[in-house]
Amino acid sequence: MKVAVKSIDNKKVGDLDLSDDVFGLEVRADVLHRMVNWQLAKRRSGNHKTKDISEVSGTGKKPYKQKGTGRSRTASLRSTRHVGGAVMFGPVVRSHATDLPKNFRKLALRTALSSKQAEGKLVVLDATTSKSHKTKDMAKALKTLGFSSALIIDETPDQNFCRAVSNIPLIDVLPQKGINVYDILRRDTLVLTKDAVAQLEARLK
Repeated sequence: MKVAVKSIDNKKVGDLDLSDDVFGLEVRADVLHRMVNWQLAKRRSGNHKTKDISEVSGTGKKPYKQKGTGRSRTASLRSTRHVGGAVMFGPVVRSHATDLPKNFRKLALRTALSSKQAEGKLVVLDATTSKSHKTKDMAKALKTLGFSSALIIDETPDQNFCRAVSNIPLIDVLPQKGINVYDILRRDTLVLTKDAVAQLEARLK
C-alpha cells in the first residue's frame, strides 16, 4: 500500500510503499489487549509489603497464662489479633511479570501498526530534524501537521527536535528500538520517519 511522505512543513515530498506483512494485518483486539496487559504488569514495581509475625517489633513473651484468666488464649502480642501486630497472608515483594512468546510480541506490534494504518492515523515524515530547539517553533509546525496527540518514531531522533517537543503535551518521541504497543495505542496519531519504516519492516517481516 502507498502512503504519502510529508516534510515537517506539511509538504508532500514523495510516496512510500508499506509492507502488507507489517502494516496490513487484521486488527485483533484480543492480541492488543493481551500485549498491553503484559507490558503494564511487567513494569509494576511489586514492592508492596506487609510484616509477618517474625518482622513485627515486640516481645516474644507470653502476655498471661494459658488458663484461668477468663480471657482468650494469647501466645504473643505480635499476633494478628492485636493492634500493631502482624498481617496474615499480606502482600509480599514480588515480580508481576509473566511470560509472553517473542513471536506473539512481534504479532502484537504488527497489529498495532496495522490498526493505525487502518484508521488513517499513520503519518510518514521524511525526517524529524529541526534547526531550532525552541518549543514555540515546533508547536507551530506540529499544529500545521494537525498533531495534537502523537507518538513520533525515528531511527535516531534529532537532539534539537527532541528538546523542542519535550514540553508539548501529548507528544512523545521514541527511537525505533523503543517502539511498543502501549505507547502506540495511548496516542491518537503514529508518526514514522522513512528510516523508521525501513527498520521496522526489516525487524518484523
